[in-house]
Order: sequence, then structure tokens, then C-alpha cells
Amino acid sequence: MSKIVMVVEDNDDIREIIEILLSEEEYEVKLCPDAATFRGEIAKSSPDLIIMDVMLPDGNGLELCGEIQANNKTAHIPILIMSAHASFSDVHMNCKPNGFIKKPFDIHNFIDRVGETIGK
Repeated sequence: MSKIVMVVEDNDDIREIIEILLSEEEYEVKLCPDAATFRGEIAKSSPDLIIMDVMLPDGNGLELCGEIQANNKTAHIPILIMSAHASFSDVHMNCKPNGFIKKPFDIHNFIDRVGETIGK
């Protein structure tokens, strides 16, 4: 049974690249282009990992991170935050993710971080 990774990323190209990378590693990938889609998906599924961008068209990934961590049903899910603009210290002040990935990211490092976080 493959592990489920939910990706919250508004950029179509980045979302597609992440989907390809994770699918090649045999993860089941659920894609969310915005906060509203993510809220709908997280209500009906339980991913093994969430990878989330900070800047979204209809919300903020850091606020979503806080919502996930405050909810007893989702608090156990590890979160990797991605950003081209925020730094790890900015992110860590607003939520406590399991890791931070700076964009643009190295493909091999990205896969390694996912594997370390999800326990594959």
C-alpha cells in the first residue's frame, strides 16, 4: 500500500513536477491548487504527508498549517512547507512544520526530504 502525499501548490508547473517526482517514487499523490480545495480534500482523506506552499491564491499555507496542527483529527500528519519568499524562521514563527523546502529546490534533495519525513 503506497503512502499518500497531499500537495498544496498553486503553480501548475511546480504541482506537475512534484506529482511526477512523487509518483515515480510510488507515492499516491493528491493535488490541491488552493486552500479551498485542500480543506475539502483533508476533510475526506488522511494523507501520510502534506507538502504545502506558503503563498496561495485564496489563503496562506502557514495559516493552513496551524489549522492542521490544531485539529485533533489531522495534528498527527507531518507537514513540509515550501516557499520561494519566506525563510525557515518566518515559517517556524507561524507554525511548526516538520521541515522547510526553499524554492527552487533540488529534485534529489526534495525526494530525500519527503522520504525522511514520511518514513519511507
